[in-house]
Amino acid sequence: QVQLVESGGGSVQSGGSLRLSCAAYGYSYSAYYMGWFRMAPGKEREGVAAIESDGSTSYADSVKGRFTISQDNAKNTLYLQMNSLKPEDTAIYYCAASWIRITNILDPSNYGHWGQGTQVTVSS
Repeated sequence: QVQLVESGGGSVQSGGSLRLSCAAYGYSYSAYYMGWFRMAPGKEREGVAAIESDGSTSYADSVKGRFTISQDNAKNTLYLQMNSLKPEDTAIYYCAASWIRITNILDPSNYGHWGQGTQVTVSS
């Protein structure tokens, strides 16, 4: 059974940085897509960044130039480097994976496997 375990969340001041990690377990071949999503209080879950098995990446407009998604296949780990954090980045961040072909890789409804989430809080 696939398990995704996030870590690295925390509290930082505006302008600070954090790196999230997502360790993946329990699968025999790599997912087609893995992504980071977030849900702020009172808002729907939204796509932040995603990476395809060929290394192609996609980012939400709100994080382009500040966040970087990467993966270490040897360690079965997905990362999200977050720089120049803003208070509006405050949310629970989730990693997710899909083993089926999808079209919109930033749409959370296309992912079937999720981690438990990690809180990121950015203060002004």
